[in-house]
Amino acid sequence: MPQNDPLQIQDFLPYLLNRAAEATSLDFQKAYKDRYGMLRTEWRVLFHLGRYGDLTAKQICTMADLHKTKVSRAVAALQDKRFLERTEVPADRRNELLALTKLGQSAFDHLHQEATRYNETLLASFSPADQEALQRCLKQMANIP
Repeated sequence: MPQNDPLQIQDFLPYLLNRAAEATSLDFQKAYKDRYGMLRTEWRVLFHLGRYGDLTAKQICTMADLHKTKVSRAVAALQDKRFLERTEVPADRRNELLALTKLGQSAFDHLHQEATRYNETLLASFSPADQEALQRCLKQMANIP
């Protein structure tokens, strides 16, 4: 490797993004894993149902950009924990509508508060302008409108 190559691993954007994502995800994971025994995909499915109401697994796959196998496993796990229930869609028996139970809604309410606090803590070390720039740049990179 040439001595004058300016690229260092700590400056390589995919490396930085991965390190930041892992550090922040692992830290927040304590909120949903320790208290509720959830995995990351289960938390994401629970969040979408809590935030957007009843959805099909296919809708969650699209909205959360998750593979259908992962969503299927998460739905089964959340149902085993009694956090969600499935209802057949009358117009299309191949689909099921997923809805949070009271227990699932309670878990969502608690985790939503924890997520809001955690997000505020993460952003607190940035100026308002940097917060806006960070969010804008990350959304642009992730193709999130």
